[in-house]
Amino acid sequence: MLIQDTCLTISELRERAVAEHDARYARRKRIRAIDQLIEEFEMLNLAEEVDVPGELRYRASRFIVDAAHPLVKRRAEQIPIADWMEALYDLQDTLMLPGEDEVD
Repeated sequence: MLIQDTCLTISELRERAVAEHDARYARRKRIRAIDQLIEEFEMLNLAEEVDVPGELRYRASRFIVDAAHPLVKRRAEQIPIADWMEALYDLQDTLMLPGEDEVD
């Protein structure tokens, strides 16, 4: 009986560890994707572009909509680059965990 309880506990701990790892990996992947978007917006900003390409707006909008960020209330075509970047930084901050600076 004791061995069965121990095996059950070990299995539960292993499952929990795998689930936590998967959640961290998914969060890091999302952070990287947002970071890539921010970088693309920064390049447009440095080039002094005003118009955001539709494909970039679409990719950024997916994150903004999923997070129900207030920016979703505005028409994507009328959102300046700085506002896109600010919204993406906001989203990225919500995904960061204290003490989790390392990236796999």
